[in-house]
Amino acid sequence: MDRVMTGEGMDEKGWRRLARINQQLQPKGIPSLLSPSQLESMPTLGVGLPALDIASAFPQATPASTFPTSVSDYFGLEDLLSPEDVALRKRVRRVMEEHVAPVVTKYWEKAEFPFEIIPHLASLKIAGGTIKGYGCPGLSILSHALVGAEIARVDASCCTFALVHSSLCMSTIGMLGNEEQKQKYLPSLARFDTIGCWALTEPAYGSDASSLNTTAVKVEGGWLLNGQKRWIGNATFADIVVVFARNTQTNQINGFIVKKGTPGYRATKIENKIGLRIVQNGDIIMKDVFIPDEDRLTGINSFQDTNKVLAVSRIMVAWLPIGVCMGVYDICYRYLQERKQFGAPLAALQINQEKLVRMLGNIQAMFLLGWKLCKMYESGKMTPGQASLCKAWNTLRARETVALGRELLGGNGILSDFLVAKAFCDIEPIYTYEGTYDINTLVTGREITGIASIKPSASGKIKGFTASQK
Repeated sequence: MDRVMTGEGMDEKGWRRLARINQQLQPKGIPSLLSPSQLESMPTLGVGLPALDIASAFPQATPASTFPTSVSDYFGLEDLLSPEDVALRKRVRRVMEEHVAPVVTKYWEKAEFPFEIIPHLASLKIAGGTIKGYGCPGLSILSHALVGAEIARVDASCCTFALVHSSLCMSTIGMLGNEEQKQKYLPSLARFDTIGCWALTEPAYGSDASSLNTTAVKVEGGWLLNGQKRWIGNATFADIVVVFARNTQTNQINGFIVKKGTPGYRATKIENKIGLRIVQNGDIIMKDVFIPDEDRLTGINSFQDTNKVLAVSRIMVAWLPIGVCMGVYDICYRYLQERKQFGAPLAALQINQEKLVRMLGNIQAMFLLGWKLCKMYESGKMTPGQASLCKAWNTLRARETVALGRELLGGNGILSDFLVAKAFCDIEPIYTYEGTYDINTLVTGREITGIASIKPSASGKIKGFTASQK
C-alpha cells in the first residue's frame, strides 16, 4: 500500500507520530499543535529515560574512568630510564589516573575544555619542559617526552594542550625571546596562571608553512599585523599567542607576542572535529593588530629560526602516539580478561591474543625509536630527517595499534567510555599535525637521497628547508 507523502520527505504516518509526541510534551490547557514545519525541526531523540551509567549498563568490564594498571612495558624498557625519570613518570601517571581519567570523557563528548584539570597539571610543575629558570623545570628532552607520553596515555587532547602551551609557546619565548620577554612571560606560563598558544598555520598554508602571508608592517613604536591563522590549538582561551608573520620590509618571517584582547584580534572555535575534541582549535583573524616593539621576538628573523622550536616539538609529537598506544593496550588487556563470551574470557581466544601481541610489539618498537631520538638530540646529532621519520613511523604504527584495539573491544570499541574509540579518533589529527605522514617521509627521503621532492627542482638539487620543516 502506497503511503501518502505530506511535506518534504515525510509520510502521513510520520506526521501523526510527531503530532502525538507534540501532544505529550504540550503543557496542559494549551491544545494547539505545532505547525508541520515546527514539528519537522523538533528534536525527538531526547524523549525517554536517560542512559544508564556505563558500570551498570555493562558490568562485565571496567570503564576508562577507572584507569587500568600499566602493563605495556614487556621488554623492561624502564631500565633505560634514570631513577629520576621513573619517579617523574609515576608522579604524572598518578595525577592523570586520579584526576583526569574520571572526567575527561564527558568533556571530549561535548568538545569542551576541562579547565578543572589545570590546577592538577600545574601541581606537577612540568610546564616549560627543557627551559631552565623562570620557574620552569629544566628537564632533559627525554624527561619532557616521558611526561607527554604519560599525559597522552590517559588523553591525547590534554597532551596536545600541554604541548602547545609548553613545547611551542613557552619554548619559542625561551629559545628565541630576549631576557626581558623571558622574565615577563615565562613565570606565569610555568604556573599555568596564563595559557599560551602558537600561531603558524594559515588557511592557505599548512605543509607549506614558510610561504605564510600574514604580514607585519613596521610603524612608529611597533608593528601592525594583518592576516589569518587556522588550526591554532588553545586559541579561544589563550592569554598570549606567539604569531608568525612576514616582515614586509625584509620579506623574512618574524615572531610576535600578541595578548588576548588586543584590538583587531579575534579567535573563534573550529567546530565539528572528529578527533582531539577537547583541544580548542581556532581560526584567528588579525586586522591592524598593533604590537609594541617590546613584544617582537628578537630571535626570530627567518623561518630557519622557527625550525629550532619545531625540532623539539617534533620529538614531543613523536612521543604522543607512544602514550596513546600504551593507554589503549592497558585498557584492552584488562577488558579481554574481564569480558566473557562462549563461557571464557575474550583473552582465551587465539585471534585476540594475536592482536594483543601485535599491539604490544608496536609499543616496544615505538618506545625504543623515541628513546633513541631523544638521545641523539641530547648529543647534538639528531637531524631533521631522523625526527621526521620517528614522527611519521610512530603515528603510522599508532594508527594500526588503536585500530586493533577498536576491533578487540567489539561494540564497546565505539564507546568513548572505554577510551579506545576516543583514541581511535584522536590519532587521526596526530597523524597529520606537525607535518603530515607524507611530508615527514619526504623530509627523510630528501635527507637520505640528497634530492628534494617536496618542492621539486629541475636540477634535483636541495633548495633548503622550507615546507618540510612544518
